[in-house]
Amino acid sequence: MPFQEMESLIKLFKMKVFLILFAALITVSSFAQTAELCQGAYFTEAEGKAFLEKHPVTSKMAWETRATQIRSQIKTGMGLQTLLAKPTSAPIIHGKKVMDGYTIEKVAFESLPGFYVTGNLYRPIKTQKSYAAILCPHGHGENPHGRFREQTQKRCATLARMGAIVFVWDMVGQGDSKQCTHTMPMALKLQTINAIRALDFVSALPGVDKERIAITGESGGGTQTFLLTALDDRIKVSVPCVMVSAHFFGGCVCESGLPIHKKGDFQTNNVEIAALAVPRPMLLISDGGDWTKNTPDVEFPYIQKVYGLYGKTNLVENVHLANEKHDYGPSKRYAMYAFMAKYLNLDLKAVTDSKGVIDENPSKVLDQKELEVFNTEHPRPANAVMGDSNVLSLL
Repeated sequence: MPFQEMESLIKLFKMKVFLILFAALITVSSFAQTAELCQGAYFTEAEGKAFLEKHPVTSKMAWETRATQIRSQIKTGMGLQTLLAKPTSAPIIHGKKVMDGYTIEKVAFESLPGFYVTGNLYRPIKTQKSYAAILCPHGHGENPHGRFREQTQKRCATLARMGAIVFVWDMVGQGDSKQCTHTMPMALKLQTINAIRALDFVSALPGVDKERIAITGESGGGTQTFLLTALDDRIKVSVPCVMVSAHFFGGCVCESGLPIHKKGDFQTNNVEIAALAVPRPMLLISDGGDWTKNTPDVEFPYIQKVYGLYGKTNLVENVHLANEKHDYGPSKRYAMYAFMAKYLNLDLKAVTDSKGVIDENPSKVLDQKELEVFNTEHPRPANAVMGDSNVLSLL
């Protein structure tokens, strides 16, 4: 056999061996990562309670050491040790609607080059010297999706009538956010980046008081709420609704699809993550019809102890609605309005009637078409990256 031909065969053999080993490495890595995912009801209720008992709150120093570990694993598990550069393009804002005491605008901005966050911006009509800003991530739900649902529109509009600038944006794959599916493998990382960029967006709006920025969301939006609060101290007030649980870790890839809760011998849960809000004001809203049914007896006392290390037990509260189910319904919203008014200096009287009862009637629910960002006159930007594989390449 000629030498050159033999040399080519050897190179080909080496390449095949490399590819086999590389494929094996990817398979092992993927298996290891999957084994470290904590999805859905990862613990039983008893195991969730026992986990907290095995990690008692003993001292401020011990907690802060633990907090550093938890934040580190969230970032490592998402691959967010270094945040990707913020795009320099200007936000797209159009379609202003004047309502009863507030306005609504359509918004899109890049969180990554070629990926657009889409949503609605609610502003009070009344001119003020400065404004609180509230981020409102939404939860999962059937049509109408997310930000178009009645409970979401009512929440945003009423907060704006109280004097806050409010921004609600789409989960990936919902509403106007159709550049990838909601079940793409790195949805958790992408939605966290989107939340950080949403915070950048509201922080830069004229008149926003950076010491009065809050976040509240339900279900999957509750997960976004406590994750952003844990990672970014620009959030000053937090209200996670129907989500903080000792045993349930989030049932969607956008909540638990990456190894943020477990790595080797390290393990945490969403109660510890939510407690990273300390010492900032936080309201836990829970109910008797989902995985937050034990909050008054399990999750809330644990977080109270964490706040107690800082002498701030008065800054964390729990409103438990034992006869209600998994939503952001009226009574849950009323509790949140009062909490936001207290800590953001908002005008609760602006949304209450003569008997002191909160009146959401002026907060109108609009048709989806009236709120959509992209249409014939305002098409999706030409540089928008489309498809799961292409969006994954950005991440």
